[in-house]
Amino acid sequence: MTGWLVAGAVVLIGYMIQLAAVIVLERRRPEKLAAWLLLVLLFPYIGFAARLLLGRSGAGRDERQWDYERQMFREASGASLCANVAGDSGNAQLACDSKLFQLLTADQNRQITLRNRTKVLTNGHDFFEAVLDAIGSAKHHIHLDFYTIRDDGIGQRFLSELTAKARQGVEVRVLYDGIGSIRLNKKYVAELEAAGVQTQCFLKPRRAVAGLLFNNRNHSKIAVIDGEISFVGGMNIGNEYLGKNKKLGFWRDTQLQLEGDSVYWLQELFLKDWAFTAGERLPCRRYMPEHRKAMRQEAVLIVSSGPDRNGAPILETMFAAATAAQSRIYMTTPYFIPDSSLLTALCVAARSGIDVRLIIPGVADTQLVLWATLSYVEPLLASGVKVYRYQKGFIHAKVMLIDHMLASVGTANMDMRSFHSNFEQNALLFDEQTIARLERDFEQDLRDSTELHLESFRSRSKRQKLAEAAAHLLSPLL
Repeated sequence: MTGWLVAGAVVLIGYMIQLAAVIVLERRRPEKLAAWLLLVLLFPYIGFAARLLLGRSGAGRDERQWDYERQMFREASGASLCANVAGDSGNAQLACDSKLFQLLTADQNRQITLRNRTKVLTNGHDFFEAVLDAIGSAKHHIHLDFYTIRDDGIGQRFLSELTAKARQGVEVRVLYDGIGSIRLNKKYVAELEAAGVQTQCFLKPRRAVAGLLFNNRNHSKIAVIDGEISFVGGMNIGNEYLGKNKKLGFWRDTQLQLEGDSVYWLQELFLKDWAFTAGERLPCRRYMPEHRKAMRQEAVLIVSSGPDRNGAPILETMFAAATAAQSRIYMTTPYFIPDSSLLTALCVAARSGIDVRLIIPGVADTQLVLWATLSYVEPLLASGVKVYRYQKGFIHAKVMLIDHMLASVGTANMDMRSFHSNFEQNALLFDEQTIARLERDFEQDLRDSTELHLESFRSRSKRQKLAEAAAHLLSPLL
């Protein structure tokens, strides 16, 4: 009997230690704290092991890396024409909102650049043709940083173009994420390297597990060619972005093509990731050439976020933009799992008479995440937010429009994973013509969507509500 009591006491003490450790580790993140406590309560030891593996933030950049990043910032800011006051942005509404401008530029590691030309690329065909054309014209270097690269039809086109350019003497570097590209076969990478392409895998699964960094993924979708033209947005390299996924069908997405000073800031992000992954600190100036083309005065701000940063820059810019809105907030996201601050900001905006609209998928690429997304819909509808489910296929665009003041396009979903765990990049645009172009896409997406209504939404089945409730409990971890 004594032995059983001792064993029980040991188990209980171990249980309490796990709970206490989770409370200490997640004390700054109440949403995650509740989810991890639930997992540990339901699955002792297993839940705690999962927290150790998935819950750590930070990718272990050392002081030399930070010195290199400061050097890159000096190079990028020195080469750019940047906005010093709100009026420099060229946007009449932002010019009158000095507080928002101050917040957007408060981070010393980012600047609103003024000499830019932007082009919105709607869906996979437009994006792939544009980026492959740019790759084909490359003369000095090609830098690709993608979460997912697939060895399929479009992946083979990239393989052909990249190897051809490498054989011509162009510097080609390819970064891919260890989890996002886990199915990328070794033969594909070997063919790249045999032609002279330099490749790196960001946090290979073994390294991520050993360093307890499994949850910190490089969600980038960046291409920089010759330091002159760059691309950023929601699309990776794979056939599904051309609508060839049988389950999801038509794939709706948005990518940006950027020329001008904003390219320096995406180049900076690539060089940071390359230095961290390859241990090679490339000379910044070599990859940030002077831009000789005449550019329109389009203001662009590149905002990056990651677990190694203080705060959550992308979340903070979204929150600030939402609270600054005067007439409308339009959002498209495949995964809507906001933290309490952003959810409250959207609900308050709608109750204040602002036209708040959200488009989410009608079909799921990940069922659990869709259930979690739907678990946030009822409070939105009750506050007057108009919520739509896309019906033409799968919508993966990550776009936010605030009045005619700014638009955000990038890699970050409106979820806590993008805000806190992943390495992400968004471009904030202030040019009214570009904002109007994105608005036309949004209006078309509305026509391809079905609006949800509060009463009918509340009448969904008990089984559906139960699934959403369960997913909601885990949503901070998804």
